[in-house]
Amino acid sequence: MSFHRDILRQQFLKDANAEKMHLDPMHQDASFRRYFRLSDERHRRLLMDAPPPQEDLGKWIEIASHLTAIDLRPPKVFNADQVNGFALIEDFGDNTFTKLLNDNEDPEGLYGPAIDLLVHLHKHQNAVAIDIPPYDLQTLMTEANLLTDWFLPVLNDQALSSILKGQYTNAWSAILSQLPSPAVSLVLRDFHVDNLMLIPGDTSNHQIGLLDFQDARIGPIAYDIVSLLEDARRDIAEPFASKMLERYTDAMPLLDMQNFKLWYCVLAAQRHCKVLGIFSRLAIRDHKTQYLSHLTRVLRLLQKNLEFPVLAPLKEWLDQVIGDRGIPVEIDLVRIRATLEIS
Repeated sequence: MSFHRDILRQQFLKDANAEKMHLDPMHQDASFRRYFRLSDERHRRLLMDAPPPQEDLGKWIEIASHLTAIDLRPPKVFNADQVNGFALIEDFGDNTFTKLLNDNEDPEGLYGPAIDLLVHLHKHQNAVAIDIPPYDLQTLMTEANLLTDWFLPVLNDQALSSILKGQYTNAWSAILSQLPSPAVSLVLRDFHVDNLMLIPGDTSNHQIGLLDFQDARIGPIAYDIVSLLEDARRDIAEPFASKMLERYTDAMPLLDMQNFKLWYCVLAAQRHCKVLGIFSRLAIRDHKTQYLSHLTRVLRLLQKNLEFPVLAPLKEWLDQVIGDRGIPVEIDLVRIRATLEIS
């Protein structure tokens, strides 16, 4: 498979007149996509290798075009082979928000514009004018179930019983069924500092380059704010997160605040359940163990949100199944894989 894709990649670069550019592989993320940096004396590009059927390059290009149309800043696409999953795209450089924060850049100078970008997105009347699936209750439920499918085996060293899984599903159904309809917009779904790039020289919304948006849906506006301010990969001080949340709500005077806060806490819990499952799956199934280091943070974020009354059914279930246990210091992935019948 790897050799076959190498041949396809070489042919794509030849067809794009880029076969003589210097090719450097870049760090692989949690998806099946791979990126390569291409450069010569005049240009610098990124080669995206998005193998079908695991990745849908056509959807990525469609959403990128839509983001451009609503005055946001995805990478430009110079050449694409949607059948085989290759694209030459704009290279935003190396200044992810994560890198800049690690280099002691002022957090407010980064998070503030990111919040302003979401305000722009949520106010834009054409944000939802794209044919993509809704981020509906069934999808939220399916994602929340990743916790019982993948995280609990890490915590308990064994698969969860069908009875406990059913009780967990019932708890989430009880929560989601009582919620009022949310304010909706385009939801990018992975809107956090790893996927935001500072673009020198640009202003307003164009100073932030957007990455990893191919799974965008139409759904509750609170979701991307949760993704940004309750980050699974880095600690954010509670006073600072509150300040950024206030920056958002101050810019949205027509927002139903009670509705927004209700959805915010529920989506925070749902996302943390999902991420606990995803990070565990990456370690168990895909042998990407670096994500295990984030589990303690995500579990702490989940437990914080459980204090909201609307999440009482979930809190009761988690108290019963997890209690006050933390993440094990030693995680026997070999035994967990055997238990789940995964090689």
